[in-house]
Parts: sequence; structure tokens; C-alpha cells
Amino acid sequence: QVQLVESGGGLVQAGGSLRLSCTASGRTFSRYAMGWFRQAPGKEREFVATISSRGIYTYYTASVKGRFTISRDNAKNTAYLQMNSLTPEDTDVYYCAARSDSSIATTERYYDYWGQGTQVTVSS
Repeated sequence: QVQLVESGGGLVQAGGSLRLSCTASGRTFSRYAMGWFRQAPGKEREFVATISSRGIYTYYTASVKGRFTISRDNAKNTAYLQMNSLTPEDTDVYYCAARSDSSIATTERYYDYWGQGTQVTVSS
């Protein structure tokens, strides 16, 4: 069982930056690929970024490529999402997720564990 806790959300002006963190319980964090998803009220949750278990491979949705960076520190059991050049369209609840596999995935049904979410609000 893996428990995930996100932090780092908040209110930021357009053009600003935030770094989200996702800290996992347990001693097998390095075996899990990680992902970040986001969801606006009344909309389906959408994929944002994913990273393989050793951090070698990453993949981003087109709308955040070049602005967001996913990374991980397996020694700290933590994954990160660095978000730069934020726009109001990035306003969402952001969720981290872990999958019981080393390889990246962009579909939420491939993820086994989810955090509770952290709100990101970007003002114009």
C-alpha cells in the first residue's frame, strides 16, 4: 500500500511559478512510475506529466510541455512538478498518482494509488 500526499499548491499570478511535491509512504517508491493529473470542476481528470521509476523517461501533455517539469528524488520518496509560466488555464486541482510498474503511463486507469489533490489557482 502506498499513500501519497501532495503539497505546494496555492494562488499565483499569471506568469508565475509553483512547485508541487508528492511524498509517498513506504520503502518501495523507487519501483513506481509517477504521474501528475489535474481536474477542473465539472470536467474529467486529465493527464499532465509522468516519470518512470528511475526518472529516466518523462512525458508531458502538449499544453504544458516546455513550461512544466516532472522530477523525482527516490531517496526522499518524493516526486515534483515544477510549473513555470502559469496561465489561468492551469487553474485546477492537481493530483499525483503512482503505478505499480516502472514505465510511464498517460492514462489514469493504469495508476493504482492517488493523492488527495492540491488546488492551484492562477489569477490573471
